[in-house]
Amino acid sequence: MAELVFGRWTTTVLWTLNHHGRLRFSQLQALLPEITPKVLTQRLRQLEADGLVTRTYYAEMPPRVEYEATDLARTLGPVFKAMVEWSEEHMDQVLAARAAYSDPR
Repeated sequence: MAELVFGRWTTTVLWTLNHHGRLRFSQLQALLPEITPKVLTQRLRQLEADGLVTRTYYAEMPPRVEYEATDLARTLGPVFKAMVEWSEEHMDQVLAARAAYSDPR
């Protein structure tokens, strides 16, 4: 079940929606430029099916769709906070390991 939250791009999409709140697809894509529209659509559909994202369709001209983290997804907030804190605390070690890996003298 770890893939539920830690699948490719899943954590990133959930963190972004938790952090920024309700977003339109184009806003979400602008915040995540590395993800293709196709993959972002797939992730959002899966997260909606899992009950972690709500999709709201507005029958306007032009139509508007917004995505938002559900209450269930917001329970992941402490997990995301812990991951950010870990990253901040250990980033120097990660960067040193990367440098040693790319220059193994």
